[in-house]
Amino acid sequence: MSIKTICIYGAGALGGTIAAKLAGREDNDVSVVARGAHLDAIRSHGLSLREADAETPLKVHVTATDDPKTLPPQDLVITGLKGHQLPPAAEGIAGLLKQGTRVVMILNGIPWWYFHRDTRSGHAELQFDELDPGGRLWRLIGPDRVIGCVAYQGAEVVSPGEIRLSHNGRFVLGEPCGEMSAYLSAIAAVLTGAGLSITTTTDIRSEIWSKLMGNAAFNPISALTRALMTDIMADPALMDIVSKVMKEVRAVGDAVGADFAMSVERRLEQSRHIGGVRTSMLQDLIGGKALEITPLVGMLVALGRLTAVPTPVSETILALVTQLDRENRRGN
Repeated sequence: MSIKTICIYGAGALGGTIAAKLAGREDNDVSVVARGAHLDAIRSHGLSLREADAETPLKVHVTATDDPKTLPPQDLVITGLKGHQLPPAAEGIAGLLKQGTRVVMILNGIPWWYFHRDTRSGHAELQFDELDPGGRLWRLIGPDRVIGCVAYQGAEVVSPGEIRLSHNGRFVLGEPCGEMSAYLSAIAAVLTGAGLSITTTTDIRSEIWSKLMGNAAFNPISALTRALMTDIMADPALMDIVSKVMKEVRAVGDAVGADFAMSVERRLEQSRHIGGVRTSMLQDLIGGKALEITPLVGMLVALGRLTAVPTPVSETILALVTQLDRENRRGN
């Protein structure tokens, strides 16, 4: 499988990180789909990535556009969009596909393709309109093209065209079907060759749930309180809420067949080493952007109802953060 042309659709914090790393290699033809001031800066000055502890930033120049129709079909598409941003982009992504094109989707929370070829939950091929209104992603892109991706990488767009990493993270890739396919191996090799830390798995769903333990708790709480990760960790009352949400995530994940590699207690201890960073939801709140609520909290509640697992704390957080999102966007 030859991978030369690569489009990063959504070149924000994570997408831009991958674009910059890939563009640093001469044998990759990298383009990005971005918008607004970030796009203007990339066009004018290039894309700058300051890695953790690096003395100087990596600066690259890539083809950048806000209209995917101007780009040819690609060998590989990598989406850096959040879950609620994907459905409106379905047609644009579909226009970049040709026979054999795979789409790596970096997503937090429960993705739209989650139950495709799932053999553990008893809900194979179940679709949720909340994640994919009208089934546009399922129909135009198709779950068979997807490579799931779970990112453990703190990143922030600190100014248009400039991304800063809080640490040197890693990315986990996996086929929804659980196979260690040739496509998966080839994509992992390209990303590894660009200097990214990549691992592959035969159980991407369990990786999704393991990360959701943190995202479903810390992201909305940080948005509701405007607190950095260190602030949350230092507050016993907030940490009690975090623990309760993590236990709800664990219970719902167990009900759909996920395997958790660590306990809630171990996950909490691991979180103490993250540092004083803003979660992605807090970054979006400050920027006046729509919050990524449904994949992180809404689907936890929905799957709890599907599996008859109570999620009372998450239901309360869902109501609060939904109202916060509504008021925040009204004020911007």
